[in-house]
Amino acid sequence: MSLTLLATTHRVAPGLLSFPAWQALRAAARVSARGDHPLLPYLADAGVHAEQVAEPDPRALVAEARERDVLWIADPDGDEDLMRAIGRLVVDDPLDVEVLHGSWDLPGARLLDLVSVMDTLRRECPWDAKQTHESLVKYLLEEAYEVSDTIEQGDLGALREELGDVLMQVAFHSVVASERDDDTAFTIDDVAAGIVDKLVRRHPHVFADVTVSGADEVNANWEQIKAAEREARSGEDASVFDGVPMGQPALSLAAQLQRRADRLDPPADLLDRPGDDVGSRLFALVREAQAAGLDPEAELRRVARGFRDRVRDWERERTA
Repeated sequence: MSLTLLATTHRVAPGLLSFPAWQALRAAARVSARGDHPLLPYLADAGVHAEQVAEPDPRALVAEARERDVLWIADPDGDEDLMRAIGRLVVDDPLDVEVLHGSWDLPGARLLDLVSVMDTLRRECPWDAKQTHESLVKYLLEEAYEVSDTIEQGDLGALREELGDVLMQVAFHSVVASERDDDTAFTIDDVAAGIVDKLVRRHPHVFADVTVSGADEVNANWEQIKAAEREARSGEDASVFDGVPMGQPALSLAAQLQRRADRLDPPADLLDRPGDDVGSRLFALVREAQAAGLDPEAELRRVARGFRDRVRDWERERTA
């Protein structure tokens, strides 16, 4: 005689159970579950009778399982309290208790929870309900910078949380967009589908029959594919600068514009126009940094962090 606790996940459609789960359901002398369990209609369709109870009694389940095979369908949240109670009851008087997973999460399944939470917040939280794409922009930028700071500081333990904040912004913009009723509307599934299609398209050496010799050739193919995409979108007005975000930090902007321009191999006097003003000198320094294989934005931030640390040390010495 035995007690089987059937565990399922709400992130998989009810009724999609493993073969061992269906075997156990059909073999058990008694199957029971709470009356609101989402699996019940599918069991009925499959001819499996499940008794419905308001709340399970762990003592009664254990006592009955000593007489015949009993299966309890646990709530999708895990029914942890019930399982602990059963565990305490069988410590001194053993019983064959099995936790059988009838369905389980696939990688990425918790993203479904994020979508559900964002939908709820959009409906029920006054602050979330009034946000727009425009009002959310500053938060997306702030969260992205926090990710950058975390990586620069080497605080990889905090990186997961910061990436979660960025992911939340993606979900937030998607739920806002889903409310529109014109052809600009989209859902988070559309966002995911778009990036999947782009990644597959830009990696023909992985998803098609293109052969590459190494990372440099991968990058060259990537740039060619991106150029073709820009031309398809813009037609005769296509420019190598299409898609460059002009609102990014100035050093990063200068570096990206220079990298894009270098693809065209323009004349040197176009790239390096002399000038004594501060902006011209900074622009020239960006080119110098890139020629040395350095990221000018990262280099300036490195020096800025060093300056901050020196001043902080001096402040502490003053107050010591």
